[in-house]
Amino acid sequence: MSASFRLGPDGIYRCDAFQRFLWQEHGFGTRTASPRVDITLRQIHSDRVVNANARSGDREEEGDALITDQTGKAIGVRTADCVPILLLDAKNRAVAAVHAGWRGSAGQIIQRTLESMEAAFGTRPADVHAAFGPSIRVCCYEVREEVAARFASLFPEWGEEEKVTRQLNLPEANRRLLLAGGVPPEQIFDLGLCTTCQTAQFFSYRREPENSGRMVSSILRLA
Repeated sequence: MSASFRLGPDGIYRCDAFQRFLWQEHGFGTRTASPRVDITLRQIHSDRVVNANARSGDREEEGDALITDQTGKAIGVRTADCVPILLLDAKNRAVAAVHAGWRGSAGQIIQRTLESMEAAFGTRPADVHAAFGPSIRVCCYEVREEVAARFASLFPEWGEEEKVTRQLNLPEANRRLLLAGGVPPEQIFDLGLCTTCQTAQFFSYRREPENSGRMVSSILRLA
């Protein structure tokens, strides 16, 4: 586990680097606890970003990322192996919650979210801080070549040798997309825990496809 995160007595993980921004509240849920969430989406493994400012109900729309700069509105995503990513704009006090599965990651949903925050709130990538929650990690994520091919440009170290399967590092793919989008590396934080390995703490669709729950990750602008 990264030293940048800690598990609270309420059973929710929080990023230490986010805690200095007193105008926000956030959390990454576990099997036993979930942070507050007011608005989520009907997630469809897409690159669709929804501005939550004009929304008030839960699961009103389809998509895989929510953005807002309104106070008192906790936005979130549900995951059980996919990468939950929370973003905050330190200057404009805008926030985002992103659900990045392999399809959304291949469609660069994290970059679409940065673009949407810039268009809606004037967010600059240099002001963005990102926190990655629990997800399936490279140790457990074997994908076939047709999926891996969607990520070849992000992992040039793979070379051109064809393989039937590869181990895909989905959080690293999204980290590289954030870097390409202009987010400083020192402002990207990763919990580093694997949902598939950590049976006691996290739900995992890959491990429990017949009966997997979902964890909530959310962020809220307080002021």
